[in-house]
Amino acid sequence: MRASIPALLAAVIGRDLRLALRHGADTLGSVLFFILAGALFPLALGPSPDLLRRMAPGIVWVCALLAALLPLDRLFGSELEDGSLDQLMLSGLPPALVALAKMIAHWLTTGLPLLLAAAPLAIMLGLPLPVLPILLGGLALGTAILSLIGGMAASIVLGARRGGVLLPLLVLPLATPALIFGAAALDAAQTGLSWRPDLELLGAFLAGALPLCPLAAGAGLRAAVE
Repeated sequence: MRASIPALLAAVIGRDLRLALRHGADTLGSVLFFILAGALFPLALGPSPDLLRRMAPGIVWVCALLAALLPLDRLFGSELEDGSLDQLMLSGLPPALVALAKMIAHWLTTGLPLLLAAAPLAIMLGLPLPVLPILLGGLALGTAILSLIGGMAASIVLGARRGGVLLPLLVLPLATPALIFGAAALDAAQTGLSWRPDLELLGAFLAGALPLCPLAAGAGLRAAVE
């Protein structure tokens, strides 16, 4: 008896989480890059607390965006090489849901650890404690968007020569709105303005990416396998 779609989806997510636990270097590398890149800015900008506080929203978001890019080239590439991607495509799960499962696993193994590391980095940069929930809420939406867009781009360049070079060129322009809205919400919260419109726009971006990115990624996976 064939398993149901939700059971297959959960099985693919669980498989990716187990693989991530066995090979934790990608997750650890992303978190360390996020923290170390953010820690370099005070050395370059100087020790002025006011300057660091004004720059903190952009610093945190740019570092999170770049850190989320690091494991993307292995999202589908290693499975295409060892043949397990063909097995996933024959499992009975539609290609779009295979891609969605991989994107969810990417967020759980990359986006969630970045959220945990964001609060210490923000405090180090001088962000006030009352704006930390806004930072974490915006990053939760933003990292989910990055996982969706990154998974779509990774499937498009799958099997291409120099795909690791093409991947950031595809992801960075598409992720720019998330960067703008996320940093703007945090900046507005610091200055006493309303931050809700920026987070609502970020949520609308996520709502649009959630159905579209897996469909595009599924088409890319199908083309790569065929």
